[in-house]
Amino acid sequence: MISLIDFILNIAGLLLWLNWLSRFYDPLAHASAATLVGTLRKADPSGPKQWRFGLSLAALLAVRAIAYWEIGSAVAWTPSLHLGAVALSFRSDFLQRMLLFSLLSFIQMLCMFYFWLLLLSAVNTKVPDTDPLQKLVRLHLGRVDRLPCAVKLSLPFVVTALLWMGFHPLLSWLAIVPPTSGGAQLSGQGALIGLLSYLGWKYLIVGILVMHTFTSYVYFGSLPFWNFINITAQHLLAPLRWIPLQLGRVDFSPLVGIALVFLITQGISYLLLTNTPLYRGTLHRFLPF
Repeated sequence: MISLIDFILNIAGLLLWLNWLSRFYDPLAHASAATLVGTLRKADPSGPKQWRFGLSLAALLAVRAIAYWEIGSAVAWTPSLHLGAVALSFRSDFLQRMLLFSLLSFIQMLCMFYFWLLLLSAVNTKVPDTDPLQKLVRLHLGRVDRLPCAVKLSLPFVVTALLWMGFHPLLSWLAIVPPTSGGAQLSGQGALIGLLSYLGWKYLIVGILVMHTFTSYVYFGSLPFWNFINITAQHLLAPLRWIPLQLGRVDFSPLVGIALVFLITQGISYLLLTNTPLYRGTLHRFLPF
């Protein structure tokens, strides 16, 4: 139950973050009235309330850490962060660990949000700005959206690896993870966790393909949201176009795409995290977890 509350608070924190960043741009000015964003009341980027979003976010992270510290030990709750290669556990009877967990939990949510935007940006490079949702993606990414696709697709690996190497000394000092034997081992850990960060894309890809499947047989109207879903799904399924997956009016490519996503992600997890020759030969040296 507390884990669900933590997830909801992370969503609230993400909304506060996006509202705080809106002082640099006004996404509502570019959103169609047919979208949910377009129906929101326009914010005043120069108004005195904008700085309050950043302060509210900091207060949210601090207050919930104190609440976890007060309640967690009473209900025997041990929060954890799952990073693919390792699950970091935080004892709830230490306030400093709850403060760190609150911060890292939000950073994980924030990174996942921007990693999803990077995928949407790379996949829909040729979609014009007349599409309101793609325009929002580009606004949130800013100058990063103008980078080459290969660079954008490499950013989840780079950012995740750097975050791990940056926070590892603090995690080691708090005895949450064991210390490393040197820079090579720390870099190896960061590289492995960075590679596994791509597995988070499966939720976005599968969600888009599932919605695309529904829209193929049920008409939901010509709202920009559904148009965006269909365009994105077509771009994601582009590598399968050479395979005849259509039988009459039934298109099996979304189902094949979903199956491939799960097979690929499970295969990567198996190769990198189980007792395979690759793991025994190389990777286990970087994971003294």
